[in-house]
This record gives sequence, C-alpha cells and structure tokens, in this order.
Amino acid sequence: MEIPPETRRLFPGYDSNPGLPFLIARLLEDGDEADLRWLTRQVPESDLAAWLERRGGRQLSIRSRAFWEAVLDRPAGPEAPARKDLWPL
Repeated sequence: MEIPPETRRLFPGYDSNPGLPFLIARLLEDGDEADLRWLTRQVPESDLAAWLERRGGRQLSIRSRAFWEAVLDRPAGPEAPARKDLWPL
C-alpha cells in the first residue's frame, strides 16, 4: 500500500513503505484527521481492533491506547485510565 505524500512526514528516513504494524502504530499515535481517514479506508476496522489487542499495549501511549479502545469498542487494558478521566470536558 502506497502511503500518501502528506503522510510521509511521519516516516522520516524511510525510503520505502514501512510494514503495516509500524504504519498502524505511527498513524494511531501521531496521525491527523487526514492520515486516519486514509488508514481507515485502507485497513478494515476489524484488523485495526485485532492490531490494538495484539500490539497496542506496547506500541501506543496509555492515553492513545485508551482512546482507540473506546473508539473501536474494545475492552480497556488493565493500566488504562478510566475512560471518564481521559476527556474531562
């Protein structure tokens, strides 16, 4: 899968496309709206949820992981903050 030119800013030093697990990690952690829109068009939600369960605890910050667990309707990890505490507004 070819990464859009505007998303390449998140992969400095990569001449070729990074592997899918690293691509998902970087975009879920640091991607903006356009990056995430592109990712969700390329990778089915079920695959993102499976990635989150397998790798999210190691490759995402606690806050990002908790956010994506809520978005993808996955059970929260044991060290995740309570969802009500993530967005107090």
